[in-house]
Amino acid sequence: MNTKKKIVTFGEIMLRLATPGYLRFGQANELTATFGGGEANVAVSLANYGMDTDYITRLPNNDIARACLQDLRGRGVGTDHILFGGERMGIYFLETGAVARASKVIYDRSHSSIAEIQPGMVDWETILDGAGWFHWTGITPAISQGAADVCREAIQTANRLGVTVSCDLNYRKNLWKYGKSAAEVMPELVEGCDLILGNEEDADKVFGIKPEGFDVTATQGKVNAAEFESVCRQLMARFPRAKKVVITLRGAINANHNTWGGVLFDGNRLYQSPRYDITHIVDRVGGGDSFMGGLIYGLLTYADDQQALDFAAAASCLKHTIYGDYNQVSVQEVETLMRGDASGRVSR
Repeated sequence: MNTKKKIVTFGEIMLRLATPGYLRFGQANELTATFGGGEANVAVSLANYGMDTDYITRLPNNDIARACLQDLRGRGVGTDHILFGGERMGIYFLETGAVARASKVIYDRSHSSIAEIQPGMVDWETILDGAGWFHWTGITPAISQGAADVCREAIQTANRLGVTVSCDLNYRKNLWKYGKSAAEVMPELVEGCDLILGNEEDADKVFGIKPEGFDVTATQGKVNAAEFESVCRQLMARFPRAKKVVITLRGAINANHNTWGGVLFDGNRLYQSPRYDITHIVDRVGGGDSFMGGLIYGLLTYADDQQALDFAAAASCLKHTIYGDYNQVSVQEVETLMRGDASGRVSR
């Protein structure tokens, strides 16, 4: 595939309001404002790597949305096809956990501009003409029926135009509130995907597919990658268009200490990434998105799937050291970690 072709992502970007440090909501007298959202996070990662990106969403015509646009443009993300309309941006509040206390997210995104999007509003024929890749996540069809319908339009258009389609299953139980379940909506959309990314919970909660005998709460950081080949095979059997299935593997020792890696299955062979021991997590929000961004870059850049998977895992490992939703790292930094240099020595 031509790596110069643009990569299009579609979804909701939100205002992120986070308590400083490890303060609880009830302790904080101020909140730190940034922006973030699954598909926007992927676009930012790819723009960091020098890829041509086009991010599609719907925003209100107000100063907060304009600040968001300025933020995206400053990071090299294409925003020319973003729609304006509706009354508000979605917001999410983040309380960062520590040790045995988990992080907590509270959503305030009902009736956001993109939640009220309707079929026909986005000119997918124009946007995807000449594109090489389209990426969406399971968060978007969870927002509203309209968002699910527009996502379906995009996937069908991409399929017709021969554009590669990827999906991060990204199950969010707190979002499916408009009368449809993920199990009802997602299968038709995933049927149009060439690459599927998820974790053990996504595959289980959305499709009832799980590795036998695996309990994520009992991992203590030890995850056997080979156990997930069955998940990949089941997903590929259910969705035969998919040429690759990727599972991220997070072993949770505590809120600050995780192990991290992934596997990629191409229908014949299971590739395994190195396993990273992340002992002092700065911010794990956006970790899966940074993996996806790294994977898309790797598949478009390297000669084999192993290198692509290794790039994704290394990129995402570095994201855990960066505050905010976005993975603000360079190709050189990722490739340095891929080569085994995790010393953190000052670069002079």
